[in-house]
Amino acid sequence: MSKQIDSNSSAVKVAIVTGASRGIGAAIAKRLAADGIAVIVNYAVREADAVAVVEQIQAQGGRAAALQADVAVPAQVAALFDQTAHLFGGVDILVNNAGIMSLSPIADTDDASFERQIAVNLKGSFNTLREAAKRLRNGGRVVNFSSSVVGLLQPGYAVYAATKAGIEAMTSILAKELRGRNITVNAVAPGPTATDLFLKGKPQEVVDRLAKLAPLERLGQPGDIADVVAFLAGPDAAWINGQVLRANGGII
Repeated sequence: MSKQIDSNSSAVKVAIVTGASRGIGAAIAKRLAADGIAVIVNYAVREADAVAVVEQIQAQGGRAAALQADVAVPAQVAALFDQTAHLFGGVDILVNNAGIMSLSPIADTDDASFERQIAVNLKGSFNTLREAAKRLRNGGRVVNFSSSVVGLLQPGYAVYAATKAGIEAMTSILAKELRGRNITVNAVAPGPTATDLFLKGKPQEVVDRLAKLAPLERLGQPGDIADVVAFLAGPDAAWINGQVLRANGGII
């Protein structure tokens, strides 16, 4: 989708949400749009899902467009920012939601699994952060995605947790590197969240056990995480910078 879209006002904020065709990313896109932000719903392969999210936003009077880009490919990320600027006039907010998770003990992790998680989770976020550092308008917001597994450190999560630990390091460093531009850079670290991807293939007893781990005794919902992202992307979080906010119901 590449037609010019009238934002109606130069004051309208523009957000790119990566991996926004479903789950947490879709919830974030819808919440930001409800807050009056023009949203790019980025997807890698699930075009129909991304278009459906855009249509839902537009049905509520919001502004949105779906753009394809694999965040692991630098040229596609650069094109994503180019196309966003063409559609909406610029970029103010980047939400680095795109990611994959493949679980296995270190001894059983093959090269392909390791390299793909590094490419999407770590290099993919680096690719978008590099573009954001050059292109975000002053006063912008970056919200990265870590995970509470960085604190939990469970067996089987080594590679995934390592990619997210790298995200936390880049978050703190980029916040310092953008000094003087009034851009904040923070990260959200969700715990177990009830998305289709999380629930798929898990027996009910496993889901119930995970739900009981947090003192609040439930799984997170995509809307819970979207609310935290909306806070960090909005004016009320202007004094929060370089931080990791664990949105996990108290699991750690």
